[in-house]
Amino acid sequence: MPIDPAELALPDAPEQLQKLMGIELVSLSLDEVVGTMPVAGNRQPFGLLHGGANAVLAETLGSTLSALHALPDRFPVGLELACTHHRSATEGLVTGVARPLHIGRSTSTTEIVITDAAGRRTCTAKLTCLHRDTRPSGF
Repeated sequence: MPIDPAELALPDAPEQLQKLMGIELVSLSLDEVVGTMPVAGNRQPFGLLHGGANAVLAETLGSTLSALHALPDRFPVGLELACTHHRSATEGLVTGVARPLHIGRSTSTTEIVITDAAGRRTCTAKLTCLHRDTRPSGF
């Protein structure tokens, strides 16, 4: 049984990658998780948003959506992430929207669409999570 999104407790430690990259969760529901990330501070050497930053945003949102469906009985961990980068972002915030493609007992697959400040699609990602019976130590 999924948990209430209001009950999801995420660690808020300064060393969390989500915090270091400036990712903010905007809304959480069982149907959609939305978050933003600044381009500034997450660029590659040529001034564009780093493709790896897109991957971090996508995995953060997709894993959060999986957690909403798997917790408290099971714990999701990333199994596979694929990102297609359509266009570059050079400034402002990018917004990611994660929506479930499949939610099962042992796996979930999520599509994450990332857009720039003008609403143009910059990246499409797909994340598959494995739902484990045990949690990693420290969580």
